[in-house]
Amino acid sequence: MEKNTIPFNGTKEQEEKLKSVIAEHKGQEGAVIPVLHKAQEIYGYLPIEVQEMISEGLDVPLAEIYGIVTFYTQFSINPKGKYQIGICLGTACYVKGSGDILEKVKEILGIDVGECTPDGLFSIDATRCIGACGLAPVMTINDDVYGRLVVDDVADIIKKYQQ
Repeated sequence: MEKNTIPFNGTKEQEEKLKSVIAEHKGQEGAVIPVLHKAQEIYGYLPIEVQEMISEGLDVPLAEIYGIVTFYTQFSINPKGKYQIGICLGTACYVKGSGDILEKVKEILGIDVGECTPDGLFSIDATRCIGACGLAPVMTINDDVYGRLVVDDVADIIKKYQQ
């Protein structure tokens, strides 16, 4: 079981939006994936509480919903941080040491790939090629791109976002 360190705190407004989306798609063939996409737009991720609402609303077993959510990489069962860190593990970046960069980020933040820090500030994702191979190894934090990294750069970069 993956550890989620942030309790679910959906709002009534979010729940009403989700119920509306479910009502739009109820009874349609293949409704689950479009509803999951909309739910993730509404909540930012798909915690078990949201999966349960979709399961009940579409009358689809929760196990099926969970299976879809955990199979497709575009869905996340963990919240994303205010600062979403992406470490490119594409070939060029990996060969130039992005695996070590990733390990350093995990060590500094005390979380693993796919997790969010308890304060909701940071989350980490391992990404595929982002098209910046000439800058390998590359790390992104939201829309900021950091290239030609070495492990010793990581702590100072993260500190900028902690302030």
